[in-house]
Amino acid sequence: MSQDRLIKLKSTKSPHVIFTRKNKKAVQRKIELKKFDPIVRENVLFKEAKK
Repeated sequence: MSQDRLIKLKSTKSPHVIFTRKNKKAVQRKIELKKFDPIVRENVLFKEAKK
């Protein structure tokens, strides 16, 4: 994975972290996604955090 496009998504309900890629030319804002959190065992909001 290219390190310059790599972003960290942190769960709002637990310390769980997901790494993914972001198209920085098309998306200028911070990403918020609903994903499955295995610690809480439900779908929660993940917000972009500093690497």
